Amino acid sequence: MKELMLGNKALARGLYEAGCSVISSYPGTPSTEITEEAAKYDEIYCEWAPNEKVAMEVAFGASLAGKRSFCGMKHVGLNVAADPLYTCSYTGVNGGMVICVADDAGMHSSQNEQDSRHHAIAAKVPMLEPSDSAEALEFAKRAYELSEEFDTPVIIKMCTRVAHSQSVVETGSRVVPPQIPYEKNIAKYVMMPGNAKRRHPIVEERMRRLTAYADDCCFNRVEMGDTKLGIITSSTSYQYAKEVFGDQASILKLGMVNPLPEKLILDFAAKVDKLVIIEELDPIIENHCRQLGLEVTGKDVLPMEDEFSQNLIAQKLGVKVPAGKKLDDVLPPRPPMMCAGCPHRGLFYTLARNKCTVLGDIGCYTLGAVAPLSAMEMTLCMGASISAIHGFNKANGRESEGKTVAVIGDSTFMHSGMTGLANIAYNQSNSTVIILDNSITGMTGHQQNPTTGYNIKGDPAGKIDLEALCRAMGFARVRVVDPYNLAECDAAVKEELAAEEPSVIISRRPCALLKYVKAKPALKVEEENCTGCRSCMRLGCPAISVKNKKASVDATLCVGCGVCQQLCKFDALKAQEV
Repeated sequence: MKELMLGNKALARGLYEAGCSVISSYPGTPSTEITEEAAKYDEIYCEWAPNEKVAMEVAFGASLAGKRSFCGMKHVGLNVAADPLYTCSYTGVNGGMVICVADDAGMHSSQNEQDSRHHAIAAKVPMLEPSDSAEALEFAKRAYELSEEFDTPVIIKMCTRVAHSQSVVETGSRVVPPQIPYEKNIAKYVMMPGNAKRRHPIVEERMRRLTAYADDCCFNRVEMGDTKLGIITSSTSYQYAKEVFGDQASILKLGMVNPLPEKLILDFAAKVDKLVIIEELDPIIENHCRQLGLEVTGKDVLPMEDEFSQNLIAQKLGVKVPAGKKLDDVLPPRPPMMCAGCPHRGLFYTLARNKCTVLGDIGCYTLGAVAPLSAMEMTLCMGASISAIHGFNKANGRESEGKTVAVIGDSTFMHSGMTGLANIAYNQSNSTVIILDNSITGMTGHQQNPTTGYNIKGDPAGKIDLEALCRAMGFARVRVVDPYNLAECDAAVKEELAAEEPSVIISRRPCALLKYVKAKPALKVEEENCTGCRSCMRLGCPAISVKNKKASVDATLCVGCGVCQQLCKFDALKAQEV
């Protein structure tokens, strides 16, 4: 049966058809939909884990039990999961274990542009890279065969364009292999130094066998065209190369990008006059070819950063393309901003008003850094806000303790914030941490987390009590505020910053976009009261603008949160009757 499918959905279908039994992931764009789609199959146990490290360890445990398992994450999530990855390469697997990492060239929703192929190379595990939805499905199925044949976890590398584009796939039936019995094997699975030392040569021998396998495997293929130009490429770069050159070039398309083949590349290179390497981000294929003694064109003409496109490749490689049409109208810029009614807005306004130094974290609340609030000064990685404020205050002492806060979302706190909070409690810096609890994982599309009380399917689940957790970690000062109440927020921030001990403020209000959150009627402007002072504009709410020197409320955006009313000294913003 043929179907048009999103790349992530196709990969999930491949997991289903391959008989995957256990999936544990952490949401992260552009990987999130893989696990969401897989959760629709009742035959697969699926869960959101607190972080990627936990997810990979869960998948390893299921593999150890003899079942096929999977975990998914975005590229920066693989950094978090690197600890188990590098060592389960040594232990090998029992049931097949597949890991998906989705890279984000162009940084559409990420804080860096790293190339995950480096992790596969360093961890010494095979990596497959599909170039469309059909390959995403097929590679997922074959990855399990590869995992079990070579006794190794296998990484599938997606990217934004493959994950979020659609192409035709042909679906099949689910085939569940027999469970592989678990057998106690201390030498294989207990990675203390003596055992690990004996496992390392096994890993190196496995890589030699995989390199030979790559020369003649189903993942790599040669498409011969004009032999004046030969292109070695992979993933979306293959699609761009095909569109630009068609049959005017010969192409070696690599679907296995670690380990890279040797004989296959040398044989292909011998058949063409000129060799060009087209790959996004780092020159990994290019460097491999140079190590084989080949003369190639690559990053000397193609960029190291950002996404490629058909036009970019054509331009850089000197191919004429038909002139495109430019829109006559200049489109107005649309800067990123928090949604109308976002519960984080009132809290960030309070922090900006109090001239606080705000160390931030990863989430939709990172938008607190943009104008007009401009209320966040640092964002590094998941959980870093809490660890960083401890170091910041230890370095500066009382000079910063009374004006510096850390902000972190509820899901991010569960992901990586607890250990930083434990560090504050244990090593005692006078730090104020604000947990922005909007009752959901907002940035990646409203996934549940351990604080919401619901699992991936929306069924009741274990629920972490943030207040009780913080108190149990050693914080005597823990308080909850409503971020829609500016006076309450202001008092809490002032009091906790003035206190001579560590404290936690929980800013609690559900995300305004949650289905169960009922919006109030939009506010209306009493124009005779409005002086055009623009105080309401300091919030940066997209529902408020100024027209003809008067405030204006967009009724299609306003949720009636009332935060702007608290800034208006002239009673110009009015709530409407329900």
